[in-house]
Amino acid sequence: MTASQRSDASHGTPPSGPPRSASGDGSGLLAALLDGMDAALCAFDADGVVTHWNREAERILGWTAAEAVGRRGLTDWAVRAADAEEVEARLLSAMKTPGRHVHEFALVTKDGGRVLVRTQSSAVPGADGGPAGVYCAFSEVHAQIDLERSIALSEALFEDASWGVVLVDADLRPAVVNEHASAALGAAGSGLLGRPLGELLEQGVEELEGALQHVLAEGAPLAPTELWVTLRGGEGHTPERRCWRSGFLRLASPLAEEPVPLGVAWLFLDVTEERLAEQQGARLRFRASQLHRAGRAVAECEDPMEAATLQLDFALAGFADHALIDVLTVPVALAEPPVRLVRAALTPAGAPGPQPPTMPCDIPVGYPEGHPALLAVERCGSVRSSSSGDSDAAVALWAAARKWPDGTAHALSVVLRSRGRTLGAATFLRGPSRRPFDRVDATYAEDVAARVAASVDLAAVVRA
Repeated sequence: MTASQRSDASHGTPPSGPPRSASGDGSGLLAALLDGMDAALCAFDADGVVTHWNREAERILGWTAAEAVGRRGLTDWAVRAADAEEVEARLLSAMKTPGRHVHEFALVTKDGGRVLVRTQSSAVPGADGGPAGVYCAFSEVHAQIDLERSIALSEALFEDASWGVVLVDADLRPAVVNEHASAALGAAGSGLLGRPLGELLEQGVEELEGALQHVLAEGAPLAPTELWVTLRGGEGHTPERRCWRSGFLRLASPLAEEPVPLGVAWLFLDVTEERLAEQQGARLRFRASQLHRAGRAVAECEDPMEAATLQLDFALAGFADHALIDVLTVPVALAEPPVRLVRAALTPAGAPGPQPPTMPCDIPVGYPEGHPALLAVERCGSVRSSSSGDSDAAVALWAAARKWPDGTAHALSVVLRSRGRTLGAATFLRGPSRRPFDRVDATYAEDVAARVAASVDLAAVVRA
């Protein structure tokens, strides 16, 4: 520094001439690198004179490089006089102690305002290995805090979150998976990375990939969506159907001039139990309503067997595809093998809707041994069965062997009892597109069977 420059700096006026650079004639590349930094940077020589000042420092404080470079210290221009001694001591102390030093203090802008900044300072070694100066990188505290919050949020999501978080890349493959999501998807986190979603999900993958593609193209939806998926089970494991309430966020690079999608953040929470409970409640309310409506309709029937068939028609709604009634030729207290049943009603026999009762016939139905209807009569209970075949042909053979309509894949037979006697059995049938009957279905079928049995018993009394 020349004597005139030192004199100007001591009076708090900017020096004349171009900014100084520690690298002399080769400063072009260094200046370009410094001006391209996202962080503000200034540097001091061993005497505390400013040697570098980049564009980000100019943006934050308003002082240009021409006004800053060459000044001794920050007093009376970038720092208030009352704070100057403490601030400069902190900055220059980095020359005496190794490592990086972090401080927070207020700097003065060119227009007289104050900005709280967080600085990181470290010594600059000279050719002889001794300290030749100090460089100081700084940023506004609120910007630094925002960055730290973002980083802390990201780490918390991937370590402590109680819901699943998956970052999916633009190819729709998991790039980052948190612990909760790994457990939900049934695989270790590292084993999920880069794998197509179709290898993880057996059903629901089309809906999930469609949602991800929509988010990449259009942005995040306004509200969470619920996806029903079935996980792929390993050998000996039954695939499990789950409902995940999912939210999606499109990720774009903050460094690109135009938004470039990096992928999608998929956050989900398992709400299977809640949805199943809601479905069960709705199902029970609907079935209770059907029983009530059936009771009122049956009261208007003159023919007891028509009333029994009508009761089945109401029960079929949302429950089964077909229902049939098989009766014993003579009611008994407890049926013993061999049991012979006669077909009394089948609904619907053709087109959907109420069907007339089958004409009475004394010829038994040719049920094979172990048929669900025969077992229900012998055990005085309910019997569930399903086809084990995977192909349509195997399902058709299974139904034909049991004298059931084509397309039957699941059956539920319930005993008909009235006045302490077994009258026969009612059988409800479902196609392969529907789920097998469960215990809740059996309870409902038993309730319907009790009403059907009363009508069948009345029909026998009338005929006698």
